Amino acid sequence: MTGLMTQAAVLITAFGLVSAVCVGLRLRRVQPSVAVLTDFLVAAGLIRLAGRPSWASLATAAAVIGVRILVNAGLRTGPKRQQVQPGSP
Repeated sequence: MTGLMTQAAVLITAFGLVSAVCVGLRLRRVQPSVAVLTDFLVAAGLIRLAGRPSWASLATAAAVIGVRILVNAGLRTGPKRQQVQPGSP
């Protein structure tokens, strides 16, 4: 059963990469494609955790979830844009 779970996790990761590229090409924006990719990576991490539970796989899944939260929050806020005031050079 562990081999099947590992293959499923790899397959979901591959689907996530393909889906993220498709979203990026379709929408021409980074935030939705990164959100799709991180969601698939979280799913793959949880499947690996279900297949072979260990402290290392738990730490990996927690790290992926933490990175997902930080990246999505950073992309949501984005860089601050400077407003150009009328009459300024």
